[in-house]
Amino acid sequence: MTESMFKSAAATCWALLFFASAGAHGADNARLPDDAALHEEAAGAKPLKFTAGYYQYSSLAGQDVNLRYRSGDASFWFGAYHDREFGSQSRAGLEGAFKPVSNLGLSLQPSLQVASHGFVGGSLTAEIGEPWFVLAGWGRTNLKPYFNLNFDPNDAISLAFGRREENGRTFYLMAVADDRLHTGQKHLHFVSRLPMGHGERLTVDVLHKIGEGDAGPVNAWGASVAYDWKDWFVRLASDPRQNFSATNAMRLSVGTRF
Repeated sequence: MTESMFKSAAATCWALLFFASAGAHGADNARLPDDAALHEEAAGAKPLKFTAGYYQYSSLAGQDVNLRYRSGDASFWFGAYHDREFGSQSRAGLEGAFKPVSNLGLSLQPSLQVASHGFVGGSLTAEIGEPWFVLAGWGRTNLKPYFNLNFDPNDAISLAFGRREENGRTFYLMAVADDRLHTGQKHLHFVSRLPMGHGERLTVDVLHKIGEGDAGPVNAWGASVAYDWKDWFVRLASDPRQNFSATNAMRLSVGTRF
């Protein structure tokens, strides 16, 4: 996909989305404990989710579009990202969840991701317990060029502890730490997901990050707030020193399920 084709496609998607969402609304995240199945079930189990993201950096802007298909506990997605410094990158992925021992309450969540510029990455997460749960995950990439949209280190281990109730109300603390590149980069997430009735949900994620960055040591706080309606969602995130660079980022994501 050429740069001009990507810009035209992204502009078209943005126009269609905002035209369709006048008076409607919509959140998307990755790498965190996945109670999405509960919400998708409450939202009518619509299999497709479209998300458009706008990123405002210190001196430029970026855009991405993403389409996800969910069937049961498996998801397939593809998307594209662009900014004038990094350029364009197409990407796709598979995610799943299964319980190898039904009466143990253990859930395994593998994922695989590929992107242009030769990037390949994957992760495996294990979660056990209810309503209190613990989670451990491990991710690896081939270290090819990749613009990280989830902001957490990709070559990392993840640990979480929290509580997920039957109505979907969830609280957890999660740490994501680089265990490969010796940067000392760590993210600590404090997350609350609160059902608001009528198939709606509020998610608040407070982030603290420390570690060695491109421009020296990083010690910063960020946050994201998301609101899900039955068919629409919106998410606003602030990420200082994004990906441990010198750049501060704001992200607005909006989308719909159908």
